[in-house]
Amino acid sequence: MDVTSLVRFVACSLVDKPDAVDVREVEGPESVVIELRVDPDDMGKVIGKQGRIAKAIRSVVKAATPKDGAHVFVEIQRPLEELAEDVISPDDSAEEDAE
Repeated sequence: MDVTSLVRFVACSLVDKPDAVDVREVEGPESVVIELRVDPDDMGKVIGKQGRIAKAIRSVVKAATPKDGAHVFVEIQRPLEELAEDVISPDDSAEEDAE
């Protein structure tokens, strides 16, 4: 089992909405980043209290990575819906400048 599949399996086991789990692998020159996105309601389940679950996921990934392979990092990212809400429309910024 590759690391991406491992992260997907663990995340799907933790959340209430496994269909919303999105795992992507981004390869860099010296490292690999595993991006994990889940439903906004499930964020707490993959992060855990004080980040304990997230830390455990990262520990499992580190143990599953070959010692001579590239470094693997797991990033739990905000859902795309939340990112879209953060975008300020041009009309909003014009109103803020007027005040």
